[in-house]
Amino acid sequence: MKRCPQCNRFEADDALGFCRTDGTPLIVVSWEIDAEAGTRVFGSVGTETVTNELSEVNANLSNVRQTGPTTMLAERSDPPSTQGLSRVKSRWILLVSVFAILIITAAGYAYYLTRKTNSAISSIAVIPFVNESGSSDAEYLSDGMTETLISSLSQLPNLNVKPRSSVFRYKGKDTNPQTIAKELNVQAVLNGRVTQRGTDVSLFVELIDVALDKVVWSQQYNRKQADLVTLQSDIARDVSSRLKSKLSGADEAKVTKTYTASPEAYQLYLKGNYYRTQYTEDGYQKGIECYQKALEIDPNYALAYHGIAQAYDFANGFWLPAKEAMPKAKAAAMRALQLDDTLAETHYLLGKIVFWYEWDWPAAEREWKRAHELDPTYPDIYPVYLVAIGRFDEAIRDQESVLRKLPLDLNMNMDLAGILLEASQTDRSIEQTRKALELDPDFWWAYQNLGLAYARKKQYTEAIAALEKASSVDNSPSNLGYLGAIYGIAGKEADAKRVLGELKEISKRRYVSPYNIAVVYAGLNDKDQAFEWLQKAYEARCFEMTLLKVETVFDNLRSDPRFKDLLKEMNLTA
Repeated sequence: MKRCPQCNRFEADDALGFCRTDGTPLIVVSWEIDAEAGTRVFGSVGTETVTNELSEVNANLSNVRQTGPTTMLAERSDPPSTQGLSRVKSRWILLVSVFAILIITAAGYAYYLTRKTNSAISSIAVIPFVNESGSSDAEYLSDGMTETLISSLSQLPNLNVKPRSSVFRYKGKDTNPQTIAKELNVQAVLNGRVTQRGTDVSLFVELIDVALDKVVWSQQYNRKQADLVTLQSDIARDVSSRLKSKLSGADEAKVTKTYTASPEAYQLYLKGNYYRTQYTEDGYQKGIECYQKALEIDPNYALAYHGIAQAYDFANGFWLPAKEAMPKAKAAAMRALQLDDTLAETHYLLGKIVFWYEWDWPAAEREWKRAHELDPTYPDIYPVYLVAIGRFDEAIRDQESVLRKLPLDLNMNMDLAGILLEASQTDRSIEQTRKALELDPDFWWAYQNLGLAYARKKQYTEAIAALEKASSVDNSPSNLGYLGAIYGIAGKEADAKRVLGELKEISKRRYVSPYNIAVVYAGLNDKDQAFEWLQKAYEARCFEMTLLKVETVFDNLRSDPRFKDLLKEMNLTA
């Protein structure tokens, strides 16, 4: 047994070392029982005298010295034991620890989600920036900054950036980001607004994560017009860093590459792009003028040369004879690659120039493969080329692959429709053409292909209606030529000859390809005249001749030896 010397409290627990009341160290108490006296003798402790305690049974009360009344101390209630205190304290420590862990976990998870949001975005659509300058003169700037950013972001590996042909259909439309993301199959949408006041340029951009349905980043840029080049780099870097958790030095260099240090040359380049992409005769001419002025300021501006090549390639066969347009297009493309051989878009364009004009198939293939090496978003072979040499299954497969990436690109949709037609999959071609018309009900190329497909099915009423619609939308020599051909095939000889007269009259004011006249004569089944004009088209290197082997309106000429001779001269097997 133990006792507290301070409060005299006894403790039966020998393992206890300290008083539970006041914490004083306990002392050990020992005793022995006297059998005779019936007393309990406490062993001396320290210097205290031994005390006899009378037996409760045999004690003679008369022999007991009278003393004053004894005051019994109220029994002290036991305070919580040390063990109890430890349990309460432990509970609090546990609760605080759990709470802290929850806070840290929540913060870490939030950080993880933020990082995950940034790193998980692998596809984006840059919607045409809105011109808020109040003047159409600044339209080139909003469009140009959009295109430049698309081009810059496209340099990032493993990032699917929708091209101009897909996103510019939303220009001027108030379309919900969720709708855009669904139609283009992207995870993020980037919007922007451009304001130009004198020499001051303001640009506001916002990045929308469609899955979160929220703006995850936005930035306002205020610069002088003279700082447009650095503005372009800053925006590209900032947007890229939000899409990728970490940019390598090489990636950042690609994204921020400016190609010129001159803000004046850069502005002229943007204007050239703006005019060229109007796809009109006046537009391509103004575009070339702007590119050339940019080169006067910076003769080493590779992208300006690329722009010239694109403009002449577009004019080929529509506004200019091939022999005038294509050598200039090739020279400009070659110069661009001399200045910068890493331009994937120029290699791909050069391959098409060689394909449509020089008919040098191996050279064209080399350029397309080089473009694919530099930028895997470019196919390693041009699907239309596969059609030209009769590899239809491969052409369809490759074009379908391209279209899966660019579902809203009108030209890509129509390339597939044309390939299907030339592969004699007429019903599928009609179906594909109707999909293109859903995207643009006034697309002339769609009506032209639809007319030729119906003619293949001998549904001449529908074919003529479609081709007349094509001519009403775009009164080009190409549409007129095919309309005249189907008039002839359908037995409407007078209408076919009327179209022939119109084409010859138009040729006095603008360029008309000999090929457009040849198809009308073929429709009239005038084989001699048809071959005479085809020979002229061959000598003029008209781009349409590239698809001579699969041209549907020449079915009645295929058995003629002259047709086989032409194919041989063009390095095409019969």
